[in-house]
Amino acid sequence: MTHDRFDPFATHLDAEGALEILRRATAGADDGELFLERSRGETILMDDGRIKTANYEAHEGFGLRAVRGEVAGYAHSTEISEAALIRASATARLAVGDGGGTMAPPPPGTNRHLYGGMDPTADTAFAVKIDLLREIDAYARALDPRVVQVTASVGASLQEVEILRPEGLRLSDARPMARMNISVILEENGRRESGGTGGGGRYGMAGLLAADRWKPMVAEALRIARVNLGATPAPAGVMEVVLGPGWPGILLHEAIGHGLEGDFNRKKSSAFCGLMGQQIASRGVTVLDDGTLPDRRGSLTFDDEGTPSARNVLIEDGVLTGYMQDRQNARLMGVAPTGNGRRESFAHIPMPRMTNTYMLAGKDDPAGIVASLRDGIYAVGFGGGQVDITNGKFVFSCTEAYRVRNGKVGEAIKGATLIGDGATALKGIRAIGNDLALDPGIGNCGKAGQWVPVGVGQPTLMIGGLTVGGSAA
Repeated sequence: MTHDRFDPFATHLDAEGALEILRRATAGADDGELFLERSRGETILMDDGRIKTANYEAHEGFGLRAVRGEVAGYAHSTEISEAALIRASATARLAVGDGGGTMAPPPPGTNRHLYGGMDPTADTAFAVKIDLLREIDAYARALDPRVVQVTASVGASLQEVEILRPEGLRLSDARPMARMNISVILEENGRRESGGTGGGGRYGMAGLLAADRWKPMVAEALRIARVNLGATPAPAGVMEVVLGPGWPGILLHEAIGHGLEGDFNRKKSSAFCGLMGQQIASRGVTVLDDGTLPDRRGSLTFDDEGTPSARNVLIEDGVLTGYMQDRQNARLMGVAPTGNGRRESFAHIPMPRMTNTYMLAGKDDPAGIVASLRDGIYAVGFGGGQVDITNGKFVFSCTEAYRVRNGKVGEAIKGATLIGDGATALKGIRAIGNDLALDPGIGNCGKAGQWVPVGVGQPTLMIGGLTVGGSAA
């Protein structure tokens, strides 16, 4: 279903008047823009056959920014009016001071469209979604009598943005998003274990509601729960680890990706600062951040400053070749913006952020990689993790992992955590599979209190020398 286009200059503001206010606010600045947004979203969550949450929210507003050197003045409002814009311009103007800056050139234009013009919040009736969630609950229970709890949710949103720059450039984009999550709990002999999965992307809600989409999700959630029912405590110690393809790329995202964002490197707080052009990973390791993949969660026609998204090579054959940049940090570092200037909403200032970050496939057979593992673990699912950007040290919890001895995949293990640091892990990569996969569309990334949707991916990898935290004696 299409929708009425967000055009604040037809409904709230006079375009010429807004441009004049923006130009006064950024006179003598190095950069700046007016970012306007209208968004709406819906979430429905069913737990054990009952609707536990049903939310619908909508908001609109603007953010006005003026940048001078390393300082940015930013003001935002939920009132889109000339009076509010004038008040915001006075606040943003404080960063410019006496001026003296040279306005950065505008971003290049793009005619690319990475997603359709649908509104996922309106393409399926509320009652249809409720009926589907009930059907998911019943279907899961019918597949396994040990099911004691089913939780299923659907979410849809549409973010519409309009960017006005001081030279008069106007850009508009409508960004759809749909999401489904399913989790189950099984009980056997007094023991309970859970399994969950999900998926989504920048498309309509209707595509997720088809049986050939949600039934495999239910089966996958049940499979993981069954695996966990038979899991034994994880071992502890330094050992080789094989990571499965797809979602395990979240480790790459956290342990390496954040350290390659421009602001951390400009401020010299990243573990990868000053290493441009140097070998920081094993040969064969090529890592990209690519915001141009159609329909993916992290993809953008252009970023939240108006720079077209790009396929940016960060590491090529083990050599550090690039950082992810927004306009401010790129200008201060003397490089070009890369389309990674992102913000959670109009109420937030943009900063360098990842889009879809993944490692390219290698030439190794995935089964052969696992068979070459003499004593270690095979991790195929991950939960939460923590990373220290300054030194790259990370701790990740595994949601699905197996013990491997002499190349044979053995018992499932629970309670395993992977501990290491990004720089060492990159150099410890010993095999790269030919099975690159992207995650199913479930990633969110937090930075400085802002959350944005992202994608991750990787092939099967073998990494040596990771510390596995576990509870087995």
